[in-house]
Order: sequence, then C-alpha cells, then structure tokens
Amino acid sequence: MKITVLISRILLGFIYLVFGLDYFFRFIPYQPLHTGATGAFIAGLKGIGYFYPMIKTIQIVGGISLMINRYAPFSAVVLFPISLNVLLFHTILVPSGWLMGVTLIVPNLLLGYGYRKYYSGMFTAKAVV
Repeated sequence: MKITVLISRILLGFIYLVFGLDYFFRFIPYQPLHTGATGAFIAGLKGIGYFYPMIKTIQIVGGISLMINRYAPFSAVVLFPISLNVLLFHTILVPSGWLMGVTLIVPNLLLGYGYRKYYSGMFTAKAVV
C-alpha cells in the first residue's frame, strides 16, 4: 500500500501542480474552446473573477504539498471536491474527456484509503465540544 500511496500522491500532486500553473503561465498549447452548456458554465465561473484564480491557487499549493509529502492527508481532502468536479464535468458535459476525471479521482480515492487513519476524527457521528 505504501507504493500505491506514493505513486498516487506524486501523480495527483504533479497533475494539479502543472494544470494549476498553466492557468497563470499558459504553457500548455491546446485549450479547446467549449460551446453550449459547457461554454456557459466555464464563462460563468471565469466571469465571477475570483473563482478560477482561487481554485488554481489551491491546486498549486495542494499539488506541491502532495509532492513534498507535507500535510498530504489534508491536501488530499481539500483536492477531493475538485477531483470530483473534474470527473463530473468531463463525464457529463464533455464525455470525450472522461479519462482526465478518472485520472484524478482514482489516485485521490486511493490516497483517501491510504490515509484513512488520519480521517477517523472527521467521521465522528456526534461531535462534542
């Protein structure tokens, strides 16, 4: 399981770091132009102004955290909703890109399983202060 967590952590961290940095520096040349509901969805998120920079910053910080193995369980939890949204976006709105969503969600789930002992406190049915 240690090797699986290591590979998942490095893979997920690298993907999030690269795609987060690409938003700010535009070094990946092919960016498809989306139309219809997909285009409207993306335009709405970009139109808000703060959303994309915030998400991309979280991806960069989380990716670095996973790659250097500092606060990795926390970063895996923070990045999980982004991985899930990418999976749903690429499965429902852009079905041809489903592999990207799977490439993010599978390592994130494996990290969740590998780090499960660190999450036990999060799953307390009735917390007492």
